[in-house]
Amino acid sequence: MKRVRLKGLSVDQLVDCFADIGIAQDEALLYDEHAKFRHLYSQMEEVDKELRARGTEARRALARLFDHPNMQVKLQAAKWSLGVLPKDARRVIESKSMRQTTLFVYLPRSTAGVGR
Repeated sequence: MKRVRLKGLSVDQLVDCFADIGIAQDEALLYDEHAKFRHLYSQMEEVDKELRARGTEARRALARLFDHPNMQVKLQAAKWSLGVLPKDARRVIESKSMRQTTLFVYLPRSTAGVGR
C-alpha cells in the first residue's frame, strides 16, 4: 500500500483507508506474507492514532465497517473500536459469521505474550 499523509484526510477517508489496509492484510495472510502483514498492521496503527487524535466520534466512525463483506476488515474494525463501542464491537467479534471463519488476529506489541 502506498503511504498517505493521514492528517489531510477526512474521517470518512481514514475509515476507507482502514478498510483498504484490512483487505490488503487479508490478502497478505492468504499468501503467507507475514512481513507484509506486519507492515500493514503498522499502517493500521497509524490510522488508529490519527482517529484517536480526532476524538471519540472519529473512532466510532469505524462502526460502519462492522457490516463490511471482508471478514478481516470487520474483525479489525471491531477490535480497534472496543474502547469506544464495547457492546457493538463485542457483538461483531462474537457473531456467528466470525466463528465460522478462520481469521488471523495480530495482537499489538503491548498485549503480545500477555497471559503466557
